[in-house]
Amino acid sequence: MSGGANPTPANPEQEGDWPRIGSVCRLGLATRGNTSLEPEDVERAVDSGINYLNWCRHADGLQQWVRHCGARRSDVRLAVQFFARSAEEARIELSGCLDDLATDYLDVVTYYYVESEPEWQQIILPGGAAEVVEAARKDGVVRSVGLTSHQRGLAANWARSGRLDCLMTRYNAAHRGAEREVFPVTEGLSLPTIAFTCLRWGELLRPTPADPPGFVAPQAVDCYRWVLCQPAVTIALAAPNGARELDELLTLLDPWQGMSDVEYQDLSEHGDRVYRHAGGFP
Repeated sequence: MSGGANPTPANPEQEGDWPRIGSVCRLGLATRGNTSLEPEDVERAVDSGINYLNWCRHADGLQQWVRHCGARRSDVRLAVQFFARSAEEARIELSGCLDDLATDYLDVVTYYYVESEPEWQQIILPGGAAEVVEAARKDGVVRSVGLTSHQRGLAANWARSGRLDCLMTRYNAAHRGAEREVFPVTEGLSLPTIAFTCLRWGELLRPTPADPPGFVAPQAVDCYRWVLCQPAVTIALAAPNGARELDELLTLLDPWQGMSDVEYQDLSEHGDRVYRHAGGFP
């Protein structure tokens, strides 16, 4: 992989228009089963301008905040990871998501980790989950339908189907294949694109055996800043673990600063080294 030039930096506070759900801050907040945020942490993030919340379906502080946010529900764009593949599963899961979050609509339902063509066909064929999800989109219960996948080429083809309103793909300084396989398609379709795994499971924050003398591994905010310099990325998802990591993340917004060409190149080259030495996943 090569370092590449620094794309035109884009301010994450500049909200992009997303058909069906409106404006979104380019820095999004996610939770995972192994991270912890309290409701007051989520409140602080929303107060700071973050309005895209991706819920992992675990009982956590993000869920609690949404359940009790009252009139602020309209201030945020709420995305959920959706595991159903059949229509029967989708009916049960959609009802459960609405109940768990005490909301009468979801901004984004994302078919989660679709990794093969047979799996996609199961979703879209009669009796598949799309039958329920797309009907809910027509009724306004679901406002936008997306898909998460590690399979970039397949995901790009599915994006062309016209059945998706957004695509969620892995993208970071060590994994830049989306620049070739995904972004040309999503940009051509004006399809919002969400980047996840921006830290490469934390490997980008660690040194490698091939680092040049004096090299200092980047901080998490540097890695998110690198992703946000890519204008094809609509949202960079971050999943901070606790108040301290959230506070570090929020420094990206106050004030926003892009990367110099040298900074961008240095982190890209570090990504190349991580790609070579950390192992796993193209």
